Amino acid sequence: MYKNIKVIGFDADDTLWVNETYFREAELEFGKLMQQYETINQIDQELFKIEIENLPIYGYGVKGFVLSMMETALKLSNMSVSHETMNAIVNIGKNMLNKPVELLDGVEEVLKTLSQSHRLIMATKGDLLDQERKLEKSGLNKYFHHIEVMSDKKESDYQKLLSHLDINPQEFLMIGNSLKSDILPLVSIGANAIHVPFHTTWQHEMIDDNSLNNNDYTTVESALAILKLI
Repeated sequence: MYKNIKVIGFDADDTLWVNETYFREAELEFGKLMQQYETINQIDQELFKIEIENLPIYGYGVKGFVLSMMETALKLSNMSVSHETMNAIVNIGKNMLNKPVELLDGVEEVLKTLSQSHRLIMATKGDLLDQERKLEKSGLNKYFHHIEVMSDKKESDYQKLLSHLDINPQEFLMIGNSLKSDILPLVSIGANAIHVPFHTTWQHEMIDDNSLNNNDYTTVESALAILKLI
């Protein structure tokens, strides 16, 4: 099925290493800080709304998330939030950036094996400095021929990437945890995709089940299962 593949792309967050778990933990911390102003559920909803509004400005990543938390705190408190609370929000972000890089099971074995037969790239969204830091900490950079930190992962973004790589869509395989960002756009442009689900998914990455109709991709339970297909 994948015999004509020349380049294999890997998403980073929640495909190579743990990421969304840390955001969920941060949201809980933020909720506790702000619970004097609103219910936890309402705080979560307001934070998500502001995050989405800010995506075109800040993009993806921890720094934009921290700015959105600060904006949410100001809004929910009617501009009366304390300096101590704002400082605590900044520290939530710093703690996220200083988290250890926890590789998912089997990831390094998969990369080591596939790098011997294919050109591997990392194609991820997020903040450039943060993703470079995580890649360095992970020890996985030696397996990748090219690193692409993308502002978004729509069809047009992948088409630009494939043009840069000078390959046809049929020669590219993308592996990732997000159906919305890592799988469906590739299928739409005629490329190949393998879905490796992660136990936690950001609300923004969730999709309607109707979007899954007539989409040709493979789902595996773990990274190691990829080696049985390629």
